[in-house]
Amino acid sequence: MSIFYDDKILQNLPKRVKVVVGIPSYNNAETISFVSKTAAEGIVEYFDSDGLIVNADGGSKDGTKEVFMKTGTKNVPKIAYDYIGLPGKGSAMLSVIEVAKNLDAEAIVFLDSDLKSVRPWWIERLTGPIMKGLSDYVTPYYVRHKYDGTITNQVCYPLVTSLFGQAIRQPIGGDFGVGKNMIDVYLKTTSSVAKTDVARFGIDIWMTTNAILNSNKKVYQAALGAKVHDPKDPGADLSPMFKQVVGTLFDIIVDSVSKWKDTVTIEEAPMYGEIPKVSVDPININIENLEKQLLEGLKKQETKRLANDHLEIIMKNKKVPLQTWVDILFNALTEYSKNKDKKLVESLVPLYFGRVADFAELTKDMNEVEAEKVIRDQIKVFKNKKDELMKKL
Repeated sequence: MSIFYDDKILQNLPKRVKVVVGIPSYNNAETISFVSKTAAEGIVEYFDSDGLIVNADGGSKDGTKEVFMKTGTKNVPKIAYDYIGLPGKGSAMLSVIEVAKNLDAEAIVFLDSDLKSVRPWWIERLTGPIMKGLSDYVTPYYVRHKYDGTITNQVCYPLVTSLFGQAIRQPIGGDFGVGKNMIDVYLKTTSSVAKTDVARFGIDIWMTTNAILNSNKKVYQAALGAKVHDPKDPGADLSPMFKQVVGTLFDIIVDSVSKWKDTVTIEEAPMYGEIPKVSVDPININIENLEKQLLEGLKKQETKRLANDHLEIIMKNKKVPLQTWVDILFNALTEYSKNKDKKLVESLVPLYFGRVADFAELTKDMNEVEAEKVIRDQIKVFKNKKDELMKKL
């Protein structure tokens, strides 16, 4: 019995397939046809058409499912359905994992439905390490604009790397490869996360950290080139995502201390494929709006309290410098471990805006390579705080 979809959807489908490509969607009628057509080309070329393309939709009002079903996918079968459960990307992806298990698939590829840069060879890149027995889980490695992926750059990448000891550049990248072993790991706990933020935007970080903590094989990174999709301005769009992603990551960190506390070294997750030389489209970031939202947020008692001794300097500069951000983030994590109060994570959002504003100001005249070095160098500051955190958790 499936939790996230109606079992009738599997009627008239093959009993087994080698690969399932899952495309979660909500109002993506304009882009889903390109993604599904490209996925089909990849399945034909690299899996001899032995696959299934699944569109797990969140009740789109723009005809996304209909566009998907009308798209030519050569001779690769496809299905579209409304997933069951909390509205969110996580429910969609968990439904695809259930489908893949029922079809005894060897691998799943997840592709975002708004991708404009996906290519057929992405299917091989995201499954190659799995099919060769090297890995159970593959994350994307993109060439991205310095202002794309701010939650990744300022929270997930440095926190996961410094605590868990695996440097995975895009732990919430959206496009993943999942092997059989991890399918089983995820399905053991799906019922317990079905009503949490994992069912929303928490899914990516939940899947990645579970792979780090529960697989005896290394997580691999697939060199995919540029990720061109519908970008989001941190100050305008990312507040709900921050709360769901960071809240889920905090839960995992607190619940798995015994698994990561003795990790001392940091190892770069191995790269699969050559990194293509590509240029990226510029992304505009509204620093003034970020500063405004920081100051607005600091009017609230809880956010002011999290700023603590740093409040005066933050208000003066209208930004949150790196060391200050790390101090605030780790103190919040310590406090969160006591009662898992999600309001605490919500109170971090204005300070995150201030952190992004500081990074944007610092890197405004840098190219992508120079800004990337700044992002990677942040790991040292996070790592230096680990021992202090361990004494408190």
